[in-house]
Amino acid sequence: MSEDPTRGAGAPQPQPQHQPYGPSGYAGPYAHVPQQPAPPPPTGSRRAPGRTALAVGAVALALVSGGIGGAVGAWSVSDSSGPVVNSLDAPKPETTTVAAAPEGSVQAVADKVVPSVVRIEVLGRTGAGEGSGVVLSSDGLILTNNHVVAGGGEGSNLTVFFSDGSTAPATIIGADAVSDIAVIKVEGRTDLAPIELGNSENLAVGQEVVAVGSPLGLQSTVTAGIVSALNRPVSTSGDSANQSSVIDAIQTDAAINPGNSGGALVDMEGRLVGINTAIATAGGQSGSIGLGFAIPVEQARRVAQELVDTGKATHAIIGVQVPSQDNSYGARVVEVVPDGPADRAGIPGNALIVRVDDRVVTDGDALIAAIRSRAPGDTVKITYRTSDGNETTVDVVTTADSAGR
Repeated sequence: MSEDPTRGAGAPQPQPQHQPYGPSGYAGPYAHVPQQPAPPPPTGSRRAPGRTALAVGAVALALVSGGIGGAVGAWSVSDSSGPVVNSLDAPKPETTTVAAAPEGSVQAVADKVVPSVVRIEVLGRTGAGEGSGVVLSSDGLILTNNHVVAGGGEGSNLTVFFSDGSTAPATIIGADAVSDIAVIKVEGRTDLAPIELGNSENLAVGQEVVAVGSPLGLQSTVTAGIVSALNRPVSTSGDSANQSSVIDAIQTDAAINPGNSGGALVDMEGRLVGINTAIATAGGQSGSIGLGFAIPVEQARRVAQELVDTGKATHAIIGVQVPSQDNSYGARVVEVVPDGPADRAGIPGNALIVRVDDRVVTDGDALIAAIRSRAPGDTVKITYRTSDGNETTVDVVTTADSAGR
């Protein structure tokens, strides 16, 4: 049984694959994409966190060559074919400038966004890892994932690598395992290029997006895709104090791999719409299979501001406990916290919550994700069904739980 939305509890992961991301053995367990009634979900997912090996060394590339009759690159020309034309004999084109990137193209987005995305290297006594981050301020505030900065344990050293080749040490301003958001600050920089924040509430399925980050340590890697789904509840592992958290994710088929965590998902105007966080895996494949997940920018922005202001984050709750998944199509209320928001609104025990505002709730994880996507103090409309089949809609004012319980 998972706890209520503020407690970050998640369901037992179906067929979880608890494997490290790289030779260092760090990066934690896989994330879990909670099962949806239809269609079936991926067999499991994991965070696309910091690359687990501190130094990759070299990426092995397979050189593709072909031969005819055993002679690589050789061919014959019959005597009747006429004069031989050789491209090597052609003069070099008189090109002195590169054409400007068309507005709205991936090239234009990359030109704008790459300077605002960094690689983060973490080195500690208990582990090491790498990930990505996005620049929030010219004087060094950087947004990333909690699981990236937590990779080396307490007292880790953080180094930030910029697209211009420069580096700078960084310290943690605040980190939150429940939302998987962290803010760090580099030292001695006042000339950074902050990313432009967009609006993930206006995203549409099928909309083109671009991911920028450092998969496998390959800094400033740009991949493109679309928004595959919205409001996808994804359970990811947090730190030892909070083993499970549920995020209300944007799903994308833009290639996301270990090391992309904390990097940018942007729209075609180069505005941040999400923080890349997790990938789904199947059949033991550890790389991208076109199922990546990002934290919506509205949630990331709110949590980041709280971390900057106070060093900790708050999370919205309604004061119920629900199982992550069961046989009900909805979130079955197994406990109502006395005098909590749900209790004050009249939601009874054993009620089946089926909607939050206009959003369908299919299970407990979906309810947790929907509530966590809101700020404490927001009013939401909760529609629930009682055992006699009657549906009731009530207004519930969410409250804050800074402990994520």
